[in-house]
Amino acid sequence: MDCDPHRMTLAQRRHRLGSTLLAADPQRTTSAPPPGRRRRCATLLLAGALVLAASSVHAAGDVNAGRAKALMCQACHGVDGMSKVPDAPNIAGQAEPYLVVQLQAFKSGARKSEAMSVVASTLSEKEIDDLAAYFAAIEIKVVRIPGG
Repeated sequence: MDCDPHRMTLAQRRHRLGSTLLAADPQRTTSAPPPGRRRRCATLLLAGALVLAASSVHAAGDVNAGRAKALMCQACHGVDGMSKVPDAPNIAGQAEPYLVVQLQAFKSGARKSEAMSVVASTLSEKEIDDLAAYFAAIEIKVVRIPGG
């Protein structure tokens, strides 16, 4: 059998792996991976599934409902999400999950802002999702880069 793993067929690699496992543990009669390896693989798969699930925890909001609700944001953030006052950030084009987390933080008091705490405290979870969907859906275009 060729020892170069790049030139080996899949069957040869499996046979080689099985032989290696059997040689490492004379009590083994099969070429199944050892329990520790199976446990690590299962743990990694579970962790990956949890990460994917966590990234899609909140339901996507309704962009049109968010646009209607965004009228209350226009004094500071503008209906276009571009700041109208120095203390308010531009929120157009921000990632939807980021906007949801920030609005929830203002609502719970975990993040402090006199104006935002007053506004966010009145929002329902659906309204938060809708606003986040609306502001995230606004496309930002860089027209000119200074010095370029």
